[in-house]
Amino acid sequence: MKRAANLLARVADTDNLSLAAWKAAKGKRHSTEVLAWLEALDDNVQRLQAQILSGKVEVGHYRHFTVYEPKERQICASAFGEQALHHALMNVCHEHFERAQIADSYASRPGKGTHAALERAKFFTTHREWYLKLDLRKFFESIHHEVLVGQLARLFKDAAVVGIFEQIIHSYEASPGRGLPIGNLTSQYFANHYLVGLDRFIKETLRARAYTRYMDDLVLWHREKAPLREALAAVREYVESKLRCTLKPEALNRTRCGLPFLGYHLFPYHTRLLHKSKHRFIRKIRRIEAAWQSGAWADTKCQRRALPLLAFLEHADAQMFRENVLSRLQQGQSP
Repeated sequence: MKRAANLLARVADTDNLSLAAWKAAKGKRHSTEVLAWLEALDDNVQRLQAQILSGKVEVGHYRHFTVYEPKERQICASAFGEQALHHALMNVCHEHFERAQIADSYASRPGKGTHAALERAKFFTTHREWYLKLDLRKFFESIHHEVLVGQLARLFKDAAVVGIFEQIIHSYEASPGRGLPIGNLTSQYFANHYLVGLDRFIKETLRARAYTRYMDDLVLWHREKAPLREALAAVREYVESKLRCTLKPEALNRTRCGLPFLGYHLFPYHTRLLHKSKHRFIRKIRRIEAAWQSGAWADTKCQRRALPLLAFLEHADAQMFRENVLSRLQQGQSP
């Protein structure tokens, strides 16, 4: 693959930086920090441009908070100027990250996403008898800085851009020399790219014809069990030696027993919701109902929050579950 070069000037272009700031501000226009930054947009763009062209950017100013859906995670929100920098970089570098991906990688990519990954997994589950499901232990926390920087240097010929990436990477550590902050735009790109070599190893060296990845959730399918056992040993060796990470305990099973994937339980000819997905749906829909009943949320906000929850159910055979939950809510009963 041809390495990308001469990108720094495009990143530092004033039009690109202004566009990046407005992208970063989307959905955050109520924030006093964002409003203040945008009120002095020209001055802040010039300051950011000077940092980029000098090769020394201000990074590492994080605000930490915890979310509990779908599981407990610590989120690191960068200062707004850093968010604008991240968008400026990815406005220019997105196409190069995208070109490196394989077709069956679905996370954080336009035109892909959860539902596309789910449909692909349904297809393989219907046409194969065995599956091997893998994921990495504490993936974002365990990403090795030195390995990641080396990967980026092979993708981008522009040393100045790689140098800025390196400053962003080293601005955060979950443990010495490891970790990416969950919540950064750049972290999504870096984490997804971290496993590109593994994707190609699985597809090209192991010659896995049925394979799908959503971030660090990997699934291989086969008509027989033995090839998947062999693949497991090879993937574990690659992850430990090349990526310096470790796998969680694997799931190797018949597809007729069900594959847990992205909140669903996939079977060859039907799809159910995982129990935790049902509980999460009930908890969130009750919260929306309570906010509506109390008048804390307007109808439009309740609808905006409810629609993604209902859309999630549409990808499973969950009509009876949906009707039961909504019926009990309408009757004032607890689902």
